[in-house]
Amino acid sequence: MSTPQSANGNRKEKKPLVVCFGEMLIDFVPTVGGVSLAEAPAFEKAPGGAPANVAVGISRLGSSSAFIGKVGEDEFGYLLADILKQNNVENSGIRFDHGARTALAFVTLRADGEREFLFFRHPSADMLLHESELDVNLLKKASIFHYGSISLIEEPCRSAHLAAMDIAKESGSILSYDPNLRLPLWPSEEAARKGIMSIWNKADIIKISEEEISFLTCGKDPYDDEVVLEELFHPNLKLLVVTEGSEGCRYYTKNFKGRVAGVKVKPVDTTGAGDAFVSGMLTGLASNLNLYEDEKKLREALLFANACGAITVMERGAIPALPTKEAVLRILPKVAS
Repeated sequence: MSTPQSANGNRKEKKPLVVCFGEMLIDFVPTVGGVSLAEAPAFEKAPGGAPANVAVGISRLGSSSAFIGKVGEDEFGYLLADILKQNNVENSGIRFDHGARTALAFVTLRADGEREFLFFRHPSADMLLHESELDVNLLKKASIFHYGSISLIEEPCRSAHLAAMDIAKESGSILSYDPNLRLPLWPSEEAARKGIMSIWNKADIIKISEEEISFLTCGKDPYDDEVVLEELFHPNLKLLVVTEGSEGCRYYTKNFKGRVAGVKVKPVDTTGAGDAFVSGMLTGLASNLNLYEDEKKLREALLFANACGAITVMERGAIPALPTKEAVLRILPKVAS
């Protein structure tokens, strides 16, 4: 097993590569906004799945990314693998299951602003990735290994997820975790809380939303720094970021904490905004793996990430709306910093 010194040595030698692990699926989004799923007259298909969105987002911003996961050996599965390839995401870590379908999700933003999800995963291919199917060489190349919590819900994917984390960590990767809570997929609230927290202390970097803080702390105030630091900041954590939608984000490290204002735009569809934010943050980190030690540089990177999220809400869908670096740099001068 690698010593911490050799792990850091590995990190310095690597070319920046963010490897994203988890689910990739087809989102079906209503052709009109502000209606429930039952009221929607028609749906458009859009590629989705948070880890895959992040991989595409990072590539759009000009950094190197890869995706590891499983899809069905069906038309949708081939479409998703091809979308990664078109977006210059390394897709050699994708596996195809001939016995299960690619996951589907119907997603809508109702008139009251609440998102509504209906998932088809009984089981879907992403849940059936086995540890033996992991692309170990790809994992060992990762300077950052990014994942969510949906891949923890069912075996065999849970064991594959845990093994992938271990391989990446031993090879010197920074571990990045976005819980991305989707309660309808978990057997119960308690199972979700326990599952999400089961790998909490292994992460180097965590991105979380206000709603997720409330959920994980059983209703405590998500705006209270003491709640965040006492309940969610663990000794191995290098950076904890709390996203607040259009209001921006807060950041916590061992040495400092603060907040970065959001970038104000007129929102059309919030799908993928959090993933775009993570893409921006991890792009900054990939180019400077000690970013969390320099508050000025960290703030610049988080403002960039806020702008990535803002641009994404101006268009419908997640992957189609993810910005290029040029688009982000165009919007940043307009932001009063």
